[in-house]
Amino acid sequence: MSMDLTKRFLDYLRVVKNSSEHTTRAYSIDLSDFKKFGCTWDKKGIRQFLAHLYENKASHKTIMRKLSTLRSFFKYLFKEGIIQENPMNEIDSPKKTKKLPVAITYEQIEILFQKPDLTTYLGLRDRCMMELLYSSGIRLSELVGLNRSDFNAKGLVLNIFGKGKKQRIVPITKSAAGWLKKYLEDPEREESDPEAIFLNRWGKRLSARSVDRHFQSYLKATGLPQKITPHTIRHTIATHWLEKGMDLKTIQTILGHSSLSTTTIYTHVSPKLKREVYDKTHPRA
Repeated sequence: MSMDLTKRFLDYLRVVKNSSEHTTRAYSIDLSDFKKFGCTWDKKGIRQFLAHLYENKASHKTIMRKLSTLRSFFKYLFKEGIIQENPMNEIDSPKKTKKLPVAITYEQIEILFQKPDLTTYLGLRDRCMMELLYSSGIRLSELVGLNRSDFNAKGLVLNIFGKGKKQRIVPITKSAAGWLKKYLEDPEREESDPEAIFLNRWGKRLSARSVDRHFQSYLKATGLPQKITPHTIRHTIATHWLEKGMDLKTIQTILGHSSLSTTTIYTHVSPKLKREVYDKTHPRA
C-alpha cells in the first residue's frame, strides 16, 4: 500500500470531511495494520486480512472498525479514479455471534429463594416475585407491570401484555399462585396504587430498577459466583422446561417469543440436553 495514497486519504478526512484527530488517528492505525499484513488490494487480499484477524482472535468490534476503515479508504480511491473497481463491494460484514443465555441449577435457585426474610412484608413480596418469575418465565418488565386483574387465581394463569403490547395467557403453578395470594392479602399491605400487584414500601408500583437492586443484595448474601438477575430466572426456567420434556413450541408461546429460533437457543444452554443429543446421535455411544 502506497504511503502517499494513505496520506492523501487521511488529509482528505481532515480537510474535506472535517474528521476529528481521534478518528483520523484510528483510521491511520487500521490502514497501517492492513499495510503491514502485506496483502493485495483486491477481494482476495482483504479476505486474507480478515482471516488473519480471526486467527488472532480480534474482537467483533475491532474487526467491524477495521472493515469500516477499509470501506472508507477504498471508496475514496474509487471516487478519485485511482482504482477501477471497489473490492469492498464484494465483502460482507461478519454477523455478531449471539451470546448464549445464562441458566443456573435448581439447587442454586433454592439457595437464592431462601434469602428473603419471610417474617417481613417486603421479604414476602420478594419471595413471591422470585416464585412467580420461576413459575412463569415472564420478563421483569411484565412482572412489575402486573395488575390485580391480570391474576386469575382459580385458573392459575396470568394475563400478560408483552413486547409490542402483545397479549398472552401464561400458566403458573399452584405454589406460585399461593405465594401471590398470600402477598396480596398480607395485613401490612398498603396501597397507593390499588391496581398494581407489586408495590414498593410506599404502596406505589415497584420499578424494574428496584427489583434488580433487591436481587443483587440477595445474590451477594448467597455467595453464589454467578451474576444472577431476574432475566437469569427466565432463562433458567426455559432451560429446565426443556430438560423436563416440554416442546419448543409451547415454551415459545409461554415466553412470548415471536420467533421459534429465539427459543431454540435454549437447546444449546442445557448440558443435559447436549448429553442426550450426543448419546442419541453418536455411532459409538
